[in-house]
Amino acid sequence: MPTEERAPLDVVIVGAGVVGAACAYYATRAGLSVAVVDRGPVAGGTTGAGEGNLLVSDKEAGPELELALLSTRLWRELAAGLPPEDAVEHELKGGLVVAPDETALTALRAFAAGQRAAGVVAHEVPPAELVALEPQLAPGLAGGFHYPQDAQVQPAKAAAALLRAARHRGARVRLGEEVTAILTGTAGAVRGVRTPRGEIHAPAVVNAAGTWGGRVAELAGSHLPVLPRRGFVLVTEPLPPGLIRHKVYAADYIADVASGSAGLQSSVVVEGTPAGPVLIGATRERVGFDRTLSIEALRRLAGQAGALFPVLADAHVIRTYCGFRPYLPDHLPAIGPDPRVPGLHHACGHEGAGIGLAPATGLLVTAALTGAEPPLPAEPFHPDRFPPPDGTPATPGAAS
Repeated sequence: MPTEERAPLDVVIVGAGVVGAACAYYATRAGLSVAVVDRGPVAGGTTGAGEGNLLVSDKEAGPELELALLSTRLWRELAAGLPPEDAVEHELKGGLVVAPDETALTALRAFAAGQRAAGVVAHEVPPAELVALEPQLAPGLAGGFHYPQDAQVQPAKAAAALLRAARHRGARVRLGEEVTAILTGTAGAVRGVRTPRGEIHAPAVVNAAGTWGGRVAELAGSHLPVLPRRGFVLVTEPLPPGLIRHKVYAADYIADVASGSAGLQSSVVVEGTPAGPVLIGATRERVGFDRTLSIEALRRLAGQAGALFPVLADAHVIRTYCGFRPYLPDHLPAIGPDPRVPGLHHACGHEGAGIGLAPATGLLVTAALTGAEPPLPAEPFHPDRFPPPDGTPATPGAAS
C-alpha cells in the first residue's frame, strides 16, 4: 500500500552505494534528517563491482587530485573512528606504478613532479630496487614510482558501515524502492521524490545514483551526460600472503583512465587481498549496460598480469565480474547544487574513483546543503557545466 513519509526530512539521497552512503554519513553528522532510497540493495551497483581503490597515484595535479587527497585523509579518520564491527578493511598498502621502458619512465617522472607540487608523496624506484618492493615482479622493467598514500577498502563493507553510522543518527534507509519521479512545486523547486510505495517529502534531493545519475537528473528536468563504462576484473584462487604487496599497475593505466575512447582498453592493475585471492583489472569500454562476457577483455587481462607477475601465469582464476563506471566526458564528477532545479544536488559521475572520492564528495554535498564553507573549491565540479545536447538551457521539472 502506498505510504508517505510524514516526519520532516531535510534531504532525500537517491543511491545506497558508497557515495550516497558518504553523503548520508556527513549530512547526519551535520544534524540533517535524511532518507536514503535505492531500487536495489546496499552497494548493489558500481560500488559492489569495485576493487576498493583509494588512489592518488593515477590523478594528475588538479581538482580531482585535491578531492582524492582530502578523501585519503578522511578514509583514515573513518577507518580509525568506526566501531570494530564496521571495519572496512582499510589497508595503507601503497601503490607501485612501473614503466616498461625509458620513454614511459620519463613520462612518469613529469607526471609525478606535478603531483608532488600538489602534495602527493611519490618516490622514484630504480630498476634494481623494484624487487625489494615486489619480489615477484618480472625482470627488465625500466623503473617505477612508489606512492605510499595509495590505499584500499572493501567497498561493500565501507558503504554498509557508513550507512549504519547514518542510521544510528536517525537516517532512514529504504531499499528495493525505485525513485520514479522527482517532485517539484509550482516554482520548479524540489519537494521530494515518489516511489511505488509513496512519496517522501524534503526540500532537497541528492542524486547519488551512479551510472543512473543521468536518468535521475532527467526525472527532475535537468541534464547530466553520465554514461556507463564497463570494466572486468579477474579473481584468482587464494594465494600465499604477501605474494603481491602493493597495488601494482603499469604506467599506461594512467592514460587509459584519462582517455575518452569508447573502444576496449586494458591496462593491468594487480593487488592482493586479506583473504588471499589476487584481483586483476582493469578494462574500460563504453558498450551501454551490456553485461555480455568479453573473452577478449579477460584474455588481455590474464596475459598482461602474467607478463607483469610471472608467478600469476599458473594461478587459477576462480571467477570474474564486471561493473559499470559512471563516466562524464571531462572525467570530473558532478558534485553540488544544480542551479537549473532548486533543491536538486548531484553526487555522481566519479567513473572508477567513486570509492576513493566518496568521503570528500559527502563533505562537499553537506556543505552545500547546510550553507557551510566547502572543504575545497567546488567550482570545477559544478553540475551545470554540461549544456543539453541541443545547446539550449535545461528546463526545470514540471510540478508533480
